[in-house]
Amino acid sequence: MIVVTTPTGNIGSRVLTDLLANTEPIRVIARDPDRLAPEARKRVEVVVGSHGDSAVVTRAFQDADSVFWVVPPDPGAASVAAAYVDFARPAVKALRQQGVKRVVGVSALGRGTPWATHAGLATASFAMDDLIASSGASYRALTMPSFMENLLRQVESISTGGAFFLPIDGDRKLPSAAAYDVARVAARLLLDHSWTGVASVPILGPEDLSYNDMARILSEVLGRPVRFEQISNDAFKARLIGRGMSDAMAQGNVDMWIAKGNGIDNAVTRTPESSTPTTFRDWASQVLRARVAP
Repeated sequence: MIVVTTPTGNIGSRVLTDLLANTEPIRVIARDPDRLAPEARKRVEVVVGSHGDSAVVTRAFQDADSVFWVVPPDPGAASVAAAYVDFARPAVKALRQQGVKRVVGVSALGRGTPWATHAGLATASFAMDDLIASSGASYRALTMPSFMENLLRQVESISTGGAFFLPIDGDRKLPSAAAYDVARVAARLLLDHSWTGVASVPILGPEDLSYNDMARILSEVLGRPVRFEQISNDAFKARLIGRGMSDAMAQGNVDMWIAKGNGIDNAVTRTPESSTPTTFRDWASQVLRARVAP
């Protein structure tokens, strides 16, 4: 039995689709089962609720061999520790009680670097990984750079102003990955019952690009000029707070971007195993272009 959290989310939905192509029994934890695709609802067992709820995860993890773990967004959280570590505590207790053998979780790059202790959301992810590993389950942390899909949050500014904005040097080259490539790696690990122990699995996409590189590619894909603009940390934080994010979570985002600017995402050497196939150009052509107003 494989349990999938966030089965209607950006990554979880794709993991579920990949798993449905196999015969493994699947259980999902969903706040709103109606958001599941009809073919999924026919095939999976659904536990309704939040995977931050003790009763829900205790029920969901019963007789489970493997769990796919993602922390859902909580922009209003009182702290990054509350959003990641505290949210995971009931699940870790249930993993231990129910004897779950393996967990595959989405985390961040940069463990062991000089920035790991003050990288905001990434630092909280590392603490969450340690907590999950303490459950006794074997654990694979999918250590991620920024998702290409993050640019979908700026579709309106790209559409109306031909620009997107982040608090980082536009020439800093960084890895980035597409969600469906992450899902393929996760599904492969969930279907493999042979691995043990605790380890990180970096997922770096096919190449390192700067945001100026991405702007050039977007200009070519969209057939109109697109530029990247670096904004200040304070301006970025103010934007996040203006969208309803708590001060603590906004600062956690800022701290993560400062760490990215200092190279936290560049600390892992790219290998054939850590590279994934979808290029930013392919993703922009297949996903972002359809979302940008003509």
